[in-house]
Amino acid sequence: MEKDTQAWTLSQLADLLGGAITGHAHYLIRRPVPADSDDPEGIAFCESEVYLEKANQHGVGALILPHTLRSTLKPAIHVENPRFAFGKLLMMARRPLPIEPGIHPTAVVDPTAEIDPTACIGAHTVIERGAEVGAGAQIFSFSYVGEYCKIGAGAILYPRVTLYQEVEIGSRAIVHSGAVIGADGFGFIWDGTKHFKVPQVGKVIIGEDAEVGANTTIDRATSGETVVGRGTKLDNLVQVGHNVSIGEDGVIASQTGISGSTSIGARTMMGGQCAIGDHVRIVDDVVLGGHTGTSQDILEKGAYFGMPAKPAAEGMKSFLIQPRLPEILSRVRALEKRLAQLEKGEE
Repeated sequence: MEKDTQAWTLSQLADLLGGAITGHAHYLIRRPVPADSDDPEGIAFCESEVYLEKANQHGVGALILPHTLRSTLKPAIHVENPRFAFGKLLMMARRPLPIEPGIHPTAVVDPTAEIDPTACIGAHTVIERGAEVGAGAQIFSFSYVGEYCKIGAGAILYPRVTLYQEVEIGSRAIVHSGAVIGADGFGFIWDGTKHFKVPQVGKVIIGEDAEVGANTTIDRATSGETVVGRGTKLDNLVQVGHNVSIGEDGVIASQTGISGSTSIGARTMMGGQCAIGDHVRIVDDVVLGGHTGTSQDILEKGAYFGMPAKPAAEGMKSFLIQPRLPEILSRVRALEKRLAQLEKGEE
């Protein structure tokens, strides 16, 4: 069976994206594509001459361009911000995963759970006692919503999401497949002979409009709360330890690990594979480049890089010199040897 497709004329797209046309107004567009696509029914965006040249060398049907660029080879829509316009087009072209309104007959819902009539509960989902699911929320198949969890209005839990106990998901937040929220924090005490498990009895709060990537894990607080702030976006495979607090509107890339009881300010950006030690404080408006790590507080806003984290320019210098360290060490040893010979000769 063919999948449902949409189509727009270039003129219709220009109206939707707030742009001006050059070329054939009735040219038919079916999908967004990369600049190097050979799809004649696709449209790509180009922000520079480099990408415009790439698009002109391929068979993509039409382009979204800034007002400063012109294509004589392909029809185009000219806008103020091509990347933003292309994002709007992606939203229009996106096909949501299918889910029916109401509670699927195979779902297991405790009678004490409160499910808004407009919510969607997918097949084989389990919702435990005392849980609350808000208006328009969507919980896809095989998800587990534990005791006393709260799912805000319009929130989405994709297939196979697991919420342990007392997890709060804010309105319009998105949690992708395989995410586990509210598992025990990594807490143990050595009693001299074995590791004694520290019970974890706190909760997790995910703010409104936040997004949690696939297979990301966010641990339950030992006591109190683990918090991901409003609008913060976590990539796939991010680990957030117990009692961590992440501020609003942050962006944290894949394979980053944040140890317990760390406080991260608002609008923080972390590249992939960052490593943050426990009980660290990072202030607002900090950017950590990929592979950056710190076990110390970062108390000044700005960009940092390296292991351990340093101001970006200093960290980059250290990074660039590292491959030369064996050579430099050999030269230093040779100089030391030569100096010793000279000193011995003077004696």
